[in-house]
Amino acid sequence: QVQLVESGGGSVQAGGSLRLSCAASGRTFSSYAMGWFRQAPGKEREFVAAISRSGGRTYYADAVKGRFTISRDNAKNTVYLQMNSLKPEDTAAYYCAADRNPTIVIETRGPLYDYWGQGTQVTVSS
Repeated sequence: QVQLVESGGGSVQAGGSLRLSCAASGRTFSSYAMGWFRQAPGKEREFVAAISRSGGRTYYADAVKGRFTISRDNAKNTVYLQMNSLKPEDTAAYYCAADRNPTIVIETRGPLYDYWGQGTQVTVSS
């Protein structure tokens, strides 16, 4: 089992940047594909970005492509989400998630993730 703790959220003006971190417990972090999701008030949770176990493959939602970058440091048991050119519509609680399925490389479907963090709030003002 792995525990995930997000950090780095906050309030920023439109056009600004934030970097979210997700620290994982345990010694098998590199065996998990990782993803970031977000949920705005009154809306369903949506996929943001995902990264393979080695970090060699990434995938992004169209809404964030070109602005957000997902990365991971397996030596530090941490996955990151660099968010640039933030927009008010990026305002949401952001969650990281871990997928232990060894047969997948990248996963975009939230219900298939096994472990979730508690979330960190990102607020972008216009």
